[in-house]
Amino acid sequence: MFQQRRPGRPEPGMTYDELIEAVRYEGLYPTRERAEEVTRTVLAALGRQLTGDERVALAGALPRRAARVLAAEIPASERLTGWGFVKDIAAHIPGSTRATARWDAGSVLGVIGRLAGPELRRRVLDHLPEGYALLFGQAELARPPQPA
Repeated sequence: MFQQRRPGRPEPGMTYDELIEAVRYEGLYPTRERAEEVTRTVLAALGRQLTGDERVALAGALPRRAARVLAAEIPASERLTGWGFVKDIAAHIPGSTRATARWDAGSVLGVIGRLAGPELRRRVLDHLPEGYALLFGQAELARPPQPA
């Protein structure tokens, strides 16, 4: 059974079932099936946005079944902001609205961020366009302008 952990602390050695139960708890989903559907959809959407070393490292931090969902997606050529990511999730969950998709993204990515730990979570957020930090349960800090 899932044991509640302190916010911000990595959750070492989490199994796939524990991941789904953590998402179910965080998202207040009525069934395990709903939590699993949301988790798979959000991980697939993240797999379409994340590339490079951060993608490999995050897959390595996830339970094997979850890592396969992330890695099975081909990265998209268009990088989505956090809001675009939420709209992508809404398009892939039948009956979803943007508000429920935002909830779903935050429920899954909050757990994934704790599982990854603070260093990997920071690297992932640095790699993604702006708007993802809040989805991972982090403050959205202003980024310095990129040199031309």
